[in-house]
Amino acid sequence: MNYSESILELNKIGNPLEMAEKACRAVMNAYKPEVLPPANSFHYHQGVFLYGLLRVWEATGKQEYYEYMKSYIDSLIDEEGNLYFARDELDSIQAGILLFPLYKETNDPKYMIAAKKLRNLLLTINQTTEGGYWHKDKYPYQMWLDGLFMAGPFSLLYSQFFDEPELIHTTFYQEQLMRTHMMDENTGLLYHAWDEKKVQPWADSETGCSPEFWGRSVGWYGTALIDLLEILHGKPLVQNEWIASIQHLIPALIKYQDNQTGLWYQIVDKGERPDNWLESSCSSLFLYTIAKAIKAGYVSETYQEAIQKGYTGLLENMVTIHETTLDLKGICIGTSAGTYDYYVSRPTSENDLHGVGAFVLASMAIHDLANPK
Repeated sequence: MNYSESILELNKIGNPLEMAEKACRAVMNAYKPEVLPPANSFHYHQGVFLYGLLRVWEATGKQEYYEYMKSYIDSLIDEEGNLYFARDELDSIQAGILLFPLYKETNDPKYMIAAKKLRNLLLTINQTTEGGYWHKDKYPYQMWLDGLFMAGPFSLLYSQFFDEPELIHTTFYQEQLMRTHMMDENTGLLYHAWDEKKVQPWADSETGCSPEFWGRSVGWYGTALIDLLEILHGKPLVQNEWIASIQHLIPALIKYQDNQTGLWYQIVDKGERPDNWLESSCSSLFLYTIAKAIKAGYVSETYQEAIQKGYTGLLENMVTIHETTLDLKGICIGTSAGTYDYYVSRPTSENDLHGVGAFVLASMAIHDLANPK
């Protein structure tokens, strides 16, 4: 199948832009912006969904999406730029990526005052002996893959706006530590977490790694890498290493894509186990990463077959489509690091912001790939 044929096939897959809008509408109908769960919290749960909403607004120009995102932020930031957030965890930073487009639209200084407060979290959060950010201060000496998505894109956007180039090097170093300590060369995947002290119940006594490749954590890592590359626009040494990381990760993901459904499993490399199960948020994040990597020219266009198969699998197995909305199931709830039994026993939810946000991002990346400008 050549590129033109692939584009035609992608456009047949349930109209990704329409699916993204239906997913956004489902959440917008269910919650006023100020009570997005967990209510009254500046957090990545809301951030990942609103990040998807931002992409839909950029594509459609429909102000209702922008106003919803702005209303959430404005419910938590006062006119002086004061913002309540948990100051001991990387999860608090991710929604900060929304402050930059809001400032661009409004020129309201409160958004950049709030951004400075978030940036200062990185000055105070605890670190490993090598300078790796603890994922949360209550998780001593632990780095999680999730952390690159939580802090990385914000750091690069902040570095551009405030001319703080050292944040680029810091972000690169955080990712480099993850590759060094958490990469498994046999599979090409990365473990969810790493305990430098090797004292956690899940930590390998030699490597300190958690024992499994949890789908959504690998998805956060890939999503972060592709977004960091999109923001960077230069810095060849850093960019080339991140491109190499993407080129190493994507074939590994394709290897474990389920042949029947096109989806991926909660524990990525153990789809043969009867108690393992297909998970929608990681499947969406993988599709997002692959689609954007193809669009950027980092990987071969032949991977569009995996995108077609995976997105069709989401719509057929995880999505119920209504007239103006849709429901997404199979979303693993918020999850810590642990062992195999812990991950596969986690409950799933419907229309959780983890999953809806990831699905919207995947839909928009596939829309962009199918509609070259």
